[in-house]
Amino acid sequence: MNYPQTKTVDTVDIYFGEDIKDPYRWLEDDRSDETRAWVKAQNKTTFSYLEHIPFREGLKERLTNLWNYEKVGAPFVEGDYTYFSKNDGLQNQNVYYRKKGDGEAEIFIDPNTFSEDGTVSLGGMSFSKNGKIVAYSISEGGSDWRKILVMNTETKVIIEETLIDVKFTQISWYKNEGFYYSSYDKPLGSELSAKTDQHKVYYHKLGTPQKVDALIFGGIPEEKHRYIYATVTEDDKYLVITPRISTSGNKLYVKDLSVPNSPLITILNHTDSDTNVVENEGSKLFLVTNLDAPNKRIVMVDASSPTPDNWIDIIPETEHVLSPSTCGGYFFAHYMVDAISKVKQYDYCGKWIKDIDLPGLGTAHGFSGKKEEKTNYFSFTNYKTPSSIYKFNVETGDAELYWKPSIELKSDDYESNQVFYTSKDGTKVPMMITHKKGLELNGKNPTILYGYGGFNISLTPAFSITNAVWMEQGGIFAVPNLRGGGEYGRTWHEAGTKMQKQNVFDDFISAAEYLFAENYTSSEYLALRGGSNGGLLVGTVMTQRPDLAKVALPAVGVLDMLRYHTFTSGAGWAYDYGTAEDSKVMFDYLKGYSPLHNVKAGLQYPATLITTGDHDDRVVPAHSFKFAAELQSKQTGNNPTLIRIETDAGHGAGTPVSKTIDQYADIFGFTLYNMGFKVLPSKTHEKIKG
Repeated sequence: MNYPQTKTVDTVDIYFGEDIKDPYRWLEDDRSDETRAWVKAQNKTTFSYLEHIPFREGLKERLTNLWNYEKVGAPFVEGDYTYFSKNDGLQNQNVYYRKKGDGEAEIFIDPNTFSEDGTVSLGGMSFSKNGKIVAYSISEGGSDWRKILVMNTETKVIIEETLIDVKFTQISWYKNEGFYYSSYDKPLGSELSAKTDQHKVYYHKLGTPQKVDALIFGGIPEEKHRYIYATVTEDDKYLVITPRISTSGNKLYVKDLSVPNSPLITILNHTDSDTNVVENEGSKLFLVTNLDAPNKRIVMVDASSPTPDNWIDIIPETEHVLSPSTCGGYFFAHYMVDAISKVKQYDYCGKWIKDIDLPGLGTAHGFSGKKEEKTNYFSFTNYKTPSSIYKFNVETGDAELYWKPSIELKSDDYESNQVFYTSKDGTKVPMMITHKKGLELNGKNPTILYGYGGFNISLTPAFSITNAVWMEQGGIFAVPNLRGGGEYGRTWHEAGTKMQKQNVFDDFISAAEYLFAENYTSSEYLALRGGSNGGLLVGTVMTQRPDLAKVALPAVGVLDMLRYHTFTSGAGWAYDYGTAEDSKVMFDYLKGYSPLHNVKAGLQYPATLITTGDHDDRVVPAHSFKFAAELQSKQTGNNPTLIRIETDAGHGAGTPVSKTIDQYADIFGFTLYNMGFKVLPSKTHEKIKG
């Protein structure tokens, strides 16, 4: 491979007396002509390579054909209308429809009209209490920065000036008068990479310009909150404010909106737990919390004296992680049992009503709605079954199939099994392995090992068109539930944070070794894949164990662990990672696994395709740029090291279907080609290597 030349600069940072060179620091400047030229040169090299993969177009054709089926979202009622989303098949963005009563459905909002190439997407949508006005956010080029538009739902006419420079927000209405939202001050440097760590809550009153929006919370320099969210209870009685310093842990305040100029009432003034208001009945507040309950519980308390010493358990903690929702005057307690959904229904006194019968083993979403709703909807999916929607009677518990996709895939031809393997320190870790039935365990099956392992995020079974195409080729898709995730509650999460982060990498390596031992695959046919924190996972494992896999696919990864917290909202990730400024011990630990700082000359690393977006302002692309330059300068042997930089794309949300299809044709093509396939495995089993 002849890679573009990447210049080096003499940039040195000093940590606790130790000099750390950063020769590619200049690539952090996303606004410079030099960086733009580097991106163009890298993409030219990458696409020149990808274009020579003989079955790249075949993969794109199959992805396109399988993707082309109608997809429908669960309906919901606002005002006089029932709304739902739909995609005819290959539309870049889902379209929102509505109908009144039994009338004909009409298009309400079509994000495909926002831009010609589908790169402007719908972010969120929130209706006034009477359903007559909607506020919706849009993202341009995949950025986390949003604009909010306000529209009359009857006439579908925009009725106000657009709100701008909004980021990481909910839109929560108070009656029909206005709404609360959150944002940062626009940074002085690049809006896509400069640090943003002082979040604020504003109230926008209809009919007034954004410049007079009232600051409700935040903005005090000595009390820095990086994420603050504000929601109004369904009865308009309370404003709930949840300030966060990091991605885990929040303070909690409520304000009685029925009393003019009422003060904030403190429920929690520390960030030692994740606690929020899930429901209220008058002044009775129901909270979901992991304070003194790592797997979460629901407690009740009166707003007049809401501190923890007055909390009363309504649904106590169990051995499984709780994620509750409400609908029709009931709690629906969604539990994860080894990452599989179980749902129980309770009344507001904590009395068990019934267990909800789900269609199988997988992931259920829904059971969420207004208090007066007695008909609700939930979706169900797993790794081999596309998501279907079920209509659910809240009172009787009866469920019936509401909508099922018509897709060119026979789910019965595939199997998905959960196994438990032993990690390096003896911890048992679950993993789902999905593939075609009758697969021969000969150690030569192309396999993607996909992981995340962080931020209390759980990987539960869900269907993916892209994974289906992979498995059609005889591929295996394996997903371990690594420590750092939320599958087993706060304890499992914290076992993969800060000085315990190596546990996550060991769990991933042990998953690969299990697949080898059981003859599912071997290192020559294994690809490591993960995005964001999962990109860090892949980058670390490929540098710690270059021999483990044939292919590495780090996507939008956190790869510079010494500087991640200096960009956009990265400082909020310190709960999981710690920072290089915390202490010498923490600095040494981060430097010890940071992918960027552990690429060594003279080693052969896996064939690597790094992917990122030029508008990613969550994990800035400089992480990927610098890692690619470092790998290209030190890679030994013939394995390619390429970076694919999507233009007008961000961290992933809102990516148009056309771009997603192109991306996965390239990712799967690169993977199979470097595993030795010269034609698609579904066409023939002939390989370059015997």
